[in-house]
Amino acid sequence: MAADVIEVEVAYATPAQQLVIPLSLEPGSTAEQAILASGLLQHVPDIDLDNQPIGIFGQPCKRQHIVQTGDRIEIYRPLPKDPMKARRLRV
Repeated sequence: MAADVIEVEVAYATPAQQLVIPLSLEPGSTAEQAILASGLLQHVPDIDLDNQPIGIFGQPCKRQHIVQTGDRIEIYRPLPKDPMKARRLRV
């Protein structure tokens, strides 16, 4: 591995499958650049980066966040129901 690249993964999961795409990027790359470079948006056209949050290892981040070697950039799906409403309905 060359010292002038960083190694990251871009992940997206549905109930049916999990996609994890490893990438080599230039240092200083953002989370958004990693997502675009992964090609994931072409595989899953339902992803809307303007409205879906992203994070790194479960911690929310902005699309402009500078990624580091070993980061897993995750794209989160919208929740089907508000968890608090669902809890109230179960009670």
